[in-house]
Amino acid sequence: MTAVNGGTPMLALDDVNTYYGHIHALRGISLSVNQGEIVTLIGANGAGKTTTLKTISGLLHPRQGSVSFEGRDISKTPAHELVRAGIGQSPEGRRIFSRLTVIENLQMGAFTRNLNEIGPDIDRVFELFPRLRERTHQLGGTLSGGEQQMLAIGRALMSEPRLLLLDEPSLGLAPILVQQVFEKVREINKQGTTILLVEQNALQALSIAHRGYVLQTGEVVLTGPASDLIRNEMVRKAYLGEH
Repeated sequence: MTAVNGGTPMLALDDVNTYYGHIHALRGISLSVNQGEIVTLIGANGAGKTTTLKTISGLLHPRQGSVSFEGRDISKTPAHELVRAGIGQSPEGRRIFSRLTVIENLQMGAFTRNLNEIGPDIDRVFELFPRLRERTHQLGGTLSGGEQQMLAIGRALMSEPRLLLLDEPSLGLAPILVQQVFEKVREINKQGTTILLVEQNALQALSIAHRGYVLQTGEVVLTGPASDLIRNEMVRKAYLGEH
């Protein structure tokens, strides 16, 4: 699989089949993410979006097919090694450490690194999310939903990922906070981080993405530039609430 610009994509899934026991969750998925892009996966609940991210991040391993990152096959690589390799993830449901403070959560995100060297990255997270600076020593569990989402993204950035996986960052947030989160995702991308975004809010996701893939029951049924997908009749009816 080659990138749009003719080079090798940063991330490539080729005919990936992933199972939960006997359940065939991903059915021959192929997709790519090029360096510098925001690519989004959209689809209904149960379409296989989160399973795709878990297969990329090493929490699940494909039974058939391959996952490559920067030209290296990572299909069987353990999750913790992939963090060191440059893949970070902000999981669905945020999954912050509720009994740790904001600063301790950020330090946990840098578990693969020398803690004496992470000061500039903590500053970067606080510049992206000034609200977290105000809550530095507050327990994660006492933050609002929006603040917890900021912390989950910030924690993922602390491993210095070249590829950032975002799983449903707008889930459960008020509309004004959704807008803020997506603005920050775009800013992170402009700072040089490649992003694969899983999101049920298809309109928001496609409005900031370069390209998109539509998943249905574990298969890619449509792909193209985000601007084309926004105008696609099937996408508009199924995911943008138009009838």
